[in-house]
Amino acid sequence: MQEILFKSDDLLVMNLINYFVTEENYNPMIIHGLNDEIWLENLDGDYKIIRIVSHHIHNKEQLDFDKFKLGKIVKQVKKKTFSFKVNVLSIYTDIENEKLLSDDDIYIKKEEDINNPKLTNIFPNIVNKTRHNEKGIEYFVKVTNSINAKNEARGREAERIFSYKVPFITYGIMAICILLFIAMYLFGKGSEDTGTLLSFGANLDVLVKDGEFYRLFTCIFLHIGIWHLICNMYSLYVIGKEIESLYGKIKYLIIFVGSGICGSLLSMTFTHNTVSAGASGAIFGLLGSLLYFGYYYRAYLGNSIKRSILPVIVFNLIIGFMSTSIDNTAHIGGLVGGILLSMMVGVPGKGSKRDNINGTILTILYILFISYMAFK
Repeated sequence: MQEILFKSDDLLVMNLINYFVTEENYNPMIIHGLNDEIWLENLDGDYKIIRIVSHHIHNKEQLDFDKFKLGKIVKQVKKKTFSFKVNVLSIYTDIENEKLLSDDDIYIKKEEDINNPKLTNIFPNIVNKTRHNEKGIEYFVKVTNSINAKNEARGREAERIFSYKVPFITYGIMAICILLFIAMYLFGKGSEDTGTLLSFGANLDVLVKDGEFYRLFTCIFLHIGIWHLICNMYSLYVIGKEIESLYGKIKYLIIFVGSGICGSLLSMTFTHNTVSAGASGAIFGLLGSLLYFGYYYRAYLGNSIKRSILPVIVFNLIIGFMSTSIDNTAHIGGLVGGILLSMMVGVPGKGSKRDNINGTILTILYILFISYMAFK
């Protein structure tokens, strides 16, 4: 029978990978052109990247070249992930002179070296979690199974978040908008008649200040003219079903309605004695929500943020500033509201309770501020 031999540093690297993947939620990164290096990323961690280097470092010149390559790759990671700072922890397993290493470098030659203050200060449970009694192939199989189980769990979670769900809430909102649009012609003088719009609940600052607060909500579902309706319903169909699928129906409804009300309030601040209506403030809130979601998943959606989400937001804001008939203040109010509300309700599979609390506080402060500006 042929025996399979494992070098001690092979098992050491496997042990470290297993710990960071299964206990600290790091994900493997694919870096082309590198040999004997494992890159792991967790954009929410103290160190966004952990790099395990197992090739032999002979001297300072080779280490300097290693750092040069590291800097080049980190610049690319920053661009892709919209990160101003990317902390990297480099773990070397084979270096001629340990004294050459910097503060963000760690030398671990054998598993006993894992009990290193530089490492345990960041990951207090690493020593206990990396202890094992298995040897050789037995431990290799255990680690492989553990990593595979973690990856399968991540795959199921990703499938749950990104899989298609029927957007009943989006369809319901669209139906309400369309039915109200038709009703304004059946029971009034049409969607472009001021009296009809006001009777159906359009926004007008003097009436809201007089106590008709419901208009901040009802105006979201009214539209002025057929093209206004078509543009907003198309945008809602494209963006709304994505947000509903990603965040879930309850969170989506909170973001949509809350963003719409934020847009109505900011509109009151800068627009006076003008009847306004439309779902565009709420739709911009959904764009802000998509931007916030993309930030948390920027390792995967970084290119989409740069090529799709941000250009759409900027393009629509520019059009709004160029057109006197578009209430761009409602768009901005909804956009900011959507980002803050998304922080409050939380991104599925990401974020923390601290983010939710901060988002709730910021959302309340934002609504209080724009309400004060609107009603002063």
